[in-house]
Amino acid sequence: MKQNLQFAPIDLRTWCRGEVFYYFSKMAPTGYSLTVELDITNLRKTLKAKGYKFFPAYLWLVTKLLNKQTEFKIAEADGKLGYYNFLTPLYASFHDDDKTFSLMWTEFDDSFLVFYEAYIADKAQYGDNHGVLAKKDQLPPPNSYTVSCVPWVSFGHFAVHSYENKPYYFPSVEAGKFYEKDGRVLMPLSITCHHAATDGYHISRFLEELQAEMDSFERYLA
Repeated sequence: MKQNLQFAPIDLRTWCRGEVFYYFSKMAPTGYSLTVELDITNLRKTLKAKGYKFFPAYLWLVTKLLNKQTEFKIAEADGKLGYYNFLTPLYASFHDDDKTFSLMWTEFDDSFLVFYEAYIADKAQYGDNHGVLAKKDQLPPPNSYTVSCVPWVSFGHFAVHSYENKPYYFPSVEAGKFYEKDGRVLMPLSITCHHAATDGYHISRFLEELQAEMDSFERYLA
């Protein structure tokens, strides 16, 4: 179901993370990243049996689970701190002809099937456009966060850091090349976060739920 984008302000004086946020954003600005192995064996089998592509399913699942926790949706809008009611994935669209990529986004929908069709439509309409932004007549929405993959490398760690001095509290998520281990298919996944917005608890909850959803994805194809 399509959602209307909303932004809810946060009062640092009453927010339970108020002091922590101030410390890690103003006094000691800190980011962190970690990389884990995810078992994608069941997810790949399910998608292949039904004829669906892996990448949009990955985008949808990661976004769905980030959206469950307010801390991942923290942002500044018009100089005010708050959070959006949902995030939208901003991902790289690779061009095989010149080995460059363009940034593209597909608005998140609670239904995987709706999101999948929107992704396919975006790729068909904008996928061949070169340059930084694939959608030449548009700017990424303010609730877009970076999520992509490096399908050529099975990395042990990957970190994305912005060196521009501006408030940015959304997570960045990057997947790597699949590989086999003990009869299972694994995928490295790195997530980089601002410590002002999230702690290890939020990451652990996200990763646990992501693995569980990958194991039981068939329910979203009904």
